[in-house]
Amino acid sequence: MTGKDMDRARAGYELPLLLLAGFRTLIDELHDELARRGHPHARPAHGFAMQAIGPDGATASDIGRRLGISKQAAGKTVDRLIALGYAERAADPTDARRRLVRLTTLGYDMLTLSAAIFDRLREQWAEALGEQHLRAMEDGLRTVAAPNAFRLDATQWLGD
Repeated sequence: MTGKDMDRARAGYELPLLLLAGFRTLIDELHDELARRGHPHARPAHGFAMQAIGPDGATASDIGRRLGISKQAAGKTVDRLIALGYAERAADPTDARRRLVRLTTLGYDMLTLSAAIFDRLREQWAEALGEQHLRAMEDGLRTVAAPNAFRLDATQWLGD
């Protein structure tokens, strides 16, 4: 890139596209590796749903609310997670009328593996950009991102 190219004004629309492309790159690489390591049917929406279930389990209504989707849509997602072996339905020990969705050992395995893959991908970005540059980018994003910008309903937000 020449000095002239670096000095030109950058179009505002490029920033969200670059951020989305970076996100997409990380997520695609995550799912490629998950597939190679025993989770070929895992999809990005599954990760969001598993985070919405959380360590204590959740009802379908809770999951829908956390994801910003209907109870019916949450039920379909839960059914898919159960079919893949990542979640199970169980009685709520505090209220026999409620059914909780809980993560299975396989579900926890996928989340643990995902965290390790994300750590490795971050290391790759640090090698490509330099650790200081990557930290500056992360710190800058923390500065400009709204405090409540990260929510589990991101997939629904993108779909609207």
